[in-house]
Amino acid sequence: MDKELTIRGIIIGIFITLVFTAANVYFGLKAGLTFSTSIPAAVISMAILRGFKDATVQENNIVQTIASAAGTLSSIIFVLPGLIMIGWWTGFPFWISFLICALGGILGVMYSIPLRRALVTNSDLPYPEGVACAEVLKVGSSGDATHPDDIEHGRSGLRAVLWGSIVSAVFAIVVATQIFASDVAQNFRIGRRGAVSGYDFSLSFALLAIGHLCGISVGIAMLVGAGIGWGWGVPHFSALTGDLTTAAGALAITTWSHKVRFVGAGTIGVSAIWTLLKLVKPVVQGLAGAMAANRARKAGNADTLPITERDIPIGIVGLVTLVCMAPIGWVLGYFANSSGLGAHMTTLVIGGVAYVILMSFFVSAVCGYMAGLIGSSNSPLSGIGILVVIGAALLLVFGVKPYVSPDASKALMAFALFTTAVIFNVAAIANNNLQDLKTGQLVGATPWKQQVGLIIGVLAGSVVIPPVLNLVNQAYGFVGAPNATAHSLAAPQAGLISALAKGVIASDIDWSLIEMGALIGLGIIVLDEILTRTTRHLRMPPLAVGLGIYLPTASTLMIVVGTIVGWFYDRGAERTRNPEGTKQLGVLLASGLIVGESIIGVVISAIVVFSGAGAPLALVGAGFATPAIIIGGLAFAVIAFVLYRWVLSMGTRTSPSGATR
Repeated sequence: MDKELTIRGIIIGIFITLVFTAANVYFGLKAGLTFSTSIPAAVISMAILRGFKDATVQENNIVQTIASAAGTLSSIIFVLPGLIMIGWWTGFPFWISFLICALGGILGVMYSIPLRRALVTNSDLPYPEGVACAEVLKVGSSGDATHPDDIEHGRSGLRAVLWGSIVSAVFAIVVATQIFASDVAQNFRIGRRGAVSGYDFSLSFALLAIGHLCGISVGIAMLVGAGIGWGWGVPHFSALTGDLTTAAGALAITTWSHKVRFVGAGTIGVSAIWTLLKLVKPVVQGLAGAMAANRARKAGNADTLPITERDIPIGIVGLVTLVCMAPIGWVLGYFANSSGLGAHMTTLVIGGVAYVILMSFFVSAVCGYMAGLIGSSNSPLSGIGILVVIGAALLLVFGVKPYVSPDASKALMAFALFTTAVIFNVAAIANNNLQDLKTGQLVGATPWKQQVGLIIGVLAGSVVIPPVLNLVNQAYGFVGAPNATAHSLAAPQAGLISALAKGVIASDIDWSLIEMGALIGLGIIVLDEILTRTTRHLRMPPLAVGLGIYLPTASTLMIVVGTIVGWFYDRGAERTRNPEGTKQLGVLLASGLIVGESIIGVVISAIVVFSGAGAPLALVGAGFATPAIIIGGLAFAVIAFVLYRWVLSMGTRTSPSGATR
């Protein structure tokens, strides 16, 4: 039996998880997006395990499975900071935050098991990142890489990740010195009625790389969303105010955050419901398959099941799910009691647990589908959270609010966010596990061993998330929180989700904006279906359009640029001797760019905390702002061009096994 779930693999996976979780938390709070850690984890694993003669592709796969928890468990940042923003928490208590992450994550693994057959085994979803990760593992595995060209290609991949990490890290350090600007942005007025708009290109190699991984269809969809938000929404709603005195930048941000983002919420909500409707049939078939496998085990025919079909038995899945509900109920009860809602604790606990069970499966299915369609880096978790928090808040409005005093509104908001946080982790890990299981299917891995590995990764990531959240909270704070400053992190999803909870419970939410977004979503769904039936490759993913509307252009525009860069790179790769291998090198470069910038972001956060200064590495003052934009912008463009040309040339030199150079 080949080595698969080994002690050394578990140790390596846990270490990578700790580092990447910290990086992802920081980057997600800054940009509103997290990145998939599977591919860089696989590359690091192969680099380490290459020194062992008995290492296997399946063992490397377990390492990336464990470490992949860092990519999605950190999605908790889309909710938990909301408790800081509404002034309920001033920090992140370790044990409560840990339990939210750990319990939700374990439950997510359990939910992914019946979904595997529906969305992986019996599905033609492309799983772009899962397939890419499998190819990385196949090429880089010491057990398979016996041909000189394969070995050289594996080394090229490691160089791409390493230099991508170094370059993006150094660039981020120079940005921290303020010699390079962090972004190229401008706001301006349009016409005489006070309409405003603007743009913001963040000079971030991580965002550029995320765009590369997302693909051109997602880039076009996000650009359409940004066009709707900033080409129509911000000018339209700002013109309605007739405000000619407020600065264009301040008015644009206010209009976008209080009006346009709710339109985006409606678009995302409708898109999520549509995705679920498309999943009903395959999910039912998957559950039937899980039951059939369970009957085979009971009949003593477990050995007849292929290795790639051996999940954790469905009976154990049910038992673990039920066992998780007890501590989830306790955490909800503890939070309710400590927030002054103890008189209604029974109602809140029973209702909260029921909501967690039902809503978790809903969002797990939706997000798993989207991971299969466009990759987990662009998973709509944050958008799904909008539906979850609105549902939780509405239930509290009808079930609890009439029986408590008016001053309990903030406690109800906090409870809605707290419940949403648990569901978020369930969905995040289920979504991530399906991507991993696709990789495992392609490399001949055992599903139950991957599922155990992911539980280990969940526990490791849950340990590091609370202290890193506390670190960045002390260093910067969050926009909209009582301790916010000019340097506070945007945490855009947490801001939107907390605003929705507040609006629903206080009954002052503008539902017309969400309805408007829903209509836009319906139109995009129709357009996407037409494109699906009439074109070979062009799509308009509705969820990506929604993300383009409600994410700041500081996040979206550079991602769009990244999708274009990735598209041109792939066209160039197709003209090489080894097109797929060269494309894979581009994916590895993108992974390195993400990792390097994100890890340096955490380091700079620590420096800010310990120094007490807002910009401790600054070498120049505000008077250097304009030259910094010019120098930073040119440097960014030149470096990106040189990196991609270098990787393309490496792919050109490396031919597939047995090919003639």
